[in-house]
Amino acid sequence: MASKPGILTDWPWTWLGSYKYVVLAPWVIHSTYSYMVKDKSERDFSQFLIFPFLLSRMLHNQIWISLSRYRTAKGNNRIVDKNIEFEQVIEKGTGPVEFLYYWLHRALHHHFLYSRYHSHHHSSIVTEPITSVIHPFGEHIAYFVLFAIPLLTTLWTGTASLLSFAGYITYIDFMNNMGHCNFEHIPKWLFSIFPPLKYLMYTPSYHSLHHTQFRTNYSLFMPFYDYIYGTMDKSSDALYESSLHRKEEAPDVVHLTHLTTPESIYHMRLGFAYLASEPHKSKWYLWLMWPVTVWSMMVTWIYGRTFIVERNIFKHLKLQTWAVPKYSIQYYMQWQRESINNLIEDAILEAEEKGVKVLSLGLLNQASEKAVQATRPFPRIMIFSFASTKKMHPLIAVLIHVIQEEGLNRNGELFLRRHPQLKVKLVDGSSLAVAIVLNSIPKGTTQVVLRGNLTKVAYSIALALCKGGIQVFTLHENEYKKLKEKLIGDAGNNLVLSKHNPPKTWLVGDGLREDEQLKASKGTVFIPFSQFPPKKMRKDCLYNTTPAMLAPKHLENVDSCENWLPRRVMSAWRIAGILHGMEDWNMHECGNMMFDIEKIWQASLEHGFRPLTVSAEKAN
Repeated sequence: MASKPGILTDWPWTWLGSYKYVVLAPWVIHSTYSYMVKDKSERDFSQFLIFPFLLSRMLHNQIWISLSRYRTAKGNNRIVDKNIEFEQVIEKGTGPVEFLYYWLHRALHHHFLYSRYHSHHHSSIVTEPITSVIHPFGEHIAYFVLFAIPLLTTLWTGTASLLSFAGYITYIDFMNNMGHCNFEHIPKWLFSIFPPLKYLMYTPSYHSLHHTQFRTNYSLFMPFYDYIYGTMDKSSDALYESSLHRKEEAPDVVHLTHLTTPESIYHMRLGFAYLASEPHKSKWYLWLMWPVTVWSMMVTWIYGRTFIVERNIFKHLKLQTWAVPKYSIQYYMQWQRESINNLIEDAILEAEEKGVKVLSLGLLNQASEKAVQATRPFPRIMIFSFASTKKMHPLIAVLIHVIQEEGLNRNGELFLRRHPQLKVKLVDGSSLAVAIVLNSIPKGTTQVVLRGNLTKVAYSIALALCKGGIQVFTLHENEYKKLKEKLIGDAGNNLVLSKHNPPKTWLVGDGLREDEQLKASKGTVFIPFSQFPPKKMRKDCLYNTTPAMLAPKHLENVDSCENWLPRRVMSAWRIAGILHGMEDWNMHECGNMMFDIEKIWQASLEHGFRPLTVSAEKAN
């Protein structure tokens, strides 16, 4: 928003919110009516080309956005080191044209017009392709009139055609997107072959200086008029050279995650910015994109290579998030076991080569080799069909239980055995997950229910609570026996097997059944200890998020949500890697190894992370 919004700053249909596309209804109705009623000789099929053309522009723009975000996360050829935050994501939302645009642009930088209109565009110090179209409504009207001059000229001279219109608009989109990328990609040899080109075509670094210096480099796509009127920034060439030769940066801490559902690819930072800035929720309109979704799934099945999703800065640490191109369902398929383990191992070795200090394992990247082998007796198609249903099949529940209890690589231990001399420290984050769950239990609680697959985290929680004098209720005899074996001395006296009158505090993990939730008392608080949240079956109960904390303000470049977590909230497993890097704890935390729970909890608070309150709506 402009600093002092003027007339026509907002779009007239802004108040419609998500329903703003209803403004297209008259055109759709008119086009359909004309096609259905008029004779074939009178039908204008060009109107039906508008929608495919709009889709092609959307795809063109999205390709540039995804490419720009990926290259910016990698760091090579990056121009501006400043960061993008949620606020910026939320806001984004030749010939006489060049000459007129130059002077219009300079006029918009006059303090009167700048404060009322153009400051909205310049709120993006770090540019992205989407920045190119972030303007108040009044500015868009001016640009529409300006850019329509060549189109109107062809109409007046009788040389207009659908192809010329589409080509001109595509050129405008291409140059706009290209110039607002935050990485330099125009090769130097291009200007060496044809030196005058530097006056006829701008570069991303050239326009980036306009967004950082404000009073230079006003030209649209041709720097020609900046040279004529003396408004070219003197550092343009130097910035171009330095950006072009900038190497990919090496991170200090890497968090290794993976895709979850087929739709999750759209919720990534490299996908749709709007979806990435919100917690992961299924959207009805994503079903319309099923051909793209299926295509993306096939690509991940055939081509596999870990890719960079996001970069952040935490004080002096450089952070990156890498993603394994596999979906959650693939982690439960035996025939995917070797491929996934190889991808994780390659990522660890790449981190080792780059000098990364800590690599934290997120989601199912901690799963176990033995567990996946357990799927062998069952047909592959049957496993996929069970896992894709809304109600989890008992077989899949068993497989998840085995995976989490046995731990694809035993919480990273497999890779330590293969590479005992690793300098990069592997962290599964179990200790911080336990600490967060323990500190999420309401004060004064004397009894809790522990229900879910018994993982390394679950055992540690039960042990800590029983030692602290809190009774831990289990609902199943097999879980009771397994926990009893781990509890020594008086701690075992606080473990209770009971299916009736359970306490109102439930610590839950994967494997919690829907019918078990229905047995809980009204007002029960469900506190997950697993990486995946339970399905919320009760409106009269409270549900915490999965183990996570609110990130401090000095965590920079946060413009996307981590899976289903709210904005600026990070999972325990991701935070643990940061803490190990900040504190220089020169040790692994994986396999059966568990870090000091109280020590890592205090470290998280000292570095500015804060506990979350119950996020669900209050019980009735």
